[in-house]
Amino acid sequence: MIWLHGLGADGNDFVPIVPHLTSAAERPVRFIFPHAPVRPVTVNGGMAMRAWYDILGLQIDRDQDRAGILASLAQVDALIGEQIEAGIPSANLILAGFSQGGAIALRGGLARAPALGGIMVLSAYLLEGDRLDQWAAPESKRVPIFMGHGSQDPVVPVALGQQSANQLAAAGYPVEMQTWPMPHSVCPEEISAIDDWLRRCWS
Repeated sequence: MIWLHGLGADGNDFVPIVPHLTSAAERPVRFIFPHAPVRPVTVNGGMAMRAWYDILGLQIDRDQDRAGILASLAQVDALIGEQIEAGIPSANLILAGFSQGGAIALRGGLARAPALGGIMVLSAYLLEGDRLDQWAAPESKRVPIFMGHGSQDPVVPVALGQQSANQLAAAGYPVEMQTWPMPHSVCPEEISAIDDWLRRCWS
């Protein structure tokens, strides 16, 4: 399972959740938590921080740093390739992420062929959704997608996540979306839902 962190965090951000995933304790699972590169983030006054791509303005679904997105997609794609070369079948790989990391996980996971075993998207949205039919791999239409979001999220509005889930469902993707009354974060109920979904992916 490759898990991408959010803006300003690092790969250690979601390590503490692993002990709460009973589905992972039932089988041998390797967790990989990569670090995004450090780059200036325009919306944060140009402050340098770990980010999978720059955020150019307040309309996060439109003000997108395409060059940064493509560079991070290449980084994640190379990491997936390393796992496959090490003997892990693509169908056994789960690509996950929170916020920016979730956006990269969704965009990158849907472009993979052969298909991954699942894509987990927390508090995020679909990048380049207006060109979905151009970059998504046909095989990805059978990949289980879990989307979790806080209904009180002030950073990535829940409406943006729901819009992305609706678009994917309308295009024939097996997407499951759940929301909880929380801000831009993760709650115990979401972790429990993730655990159930992972168990189904790994069964």
